[in-house]
Amino acid sequence: MSLKLQLTDDMKAAMKAGEKHKLGVIRLINAAIKQREVDERIELDDAAVIAVLDKMVKQRKDSVSQFEAANREDLAQIERDELAVIDTYLPAKMGEAEIQAAIQAAIAETGAASAADMGKLMGALKPKLAGQADMGLVSKLVKAHFAG
Repeated sequence: MSLKLQLTDDMKAAMKAGEKHKLGVIRLINAAIKQREVDERIELDDAAVIAVLDKMVKQRKDSVSQFEAANREDLAQIERDELAVIDTYLPAKMGEAEIQAAIQAAIAETGAASAADMGKLMGALKPKLAGQADMGLVSKLVKAHFAG
């Protein structure tokens, strides 16, 4: 089942069950997906939907840190609750060992030998790890690999 279809089914289930919070978050997700489809005049596949969800997660995390800095725990909690619902639609995150294995495979595939090849390596890793790993962590691990 595609991710968009699953979102639609979950939205219907949330309506029937009276889960207003979950329904609101799913509607936000669907609006973001629809906005991107209209802007780019394309039909999003699962990988593109995951990219939209990743962007929403990043926005929520940024908001949480800003609300906590401003001592607005009430607003930070709302963002955390939305984050929990969005996370249910993302694939399971990879552990550091799995990311290291993917980096080694990509190095063998691309022939990257130094930090100068980092762009080529990250270009190969990004489509494979999108939605499954924090790309900031992947970048840090790649830099560490070339540094030492």
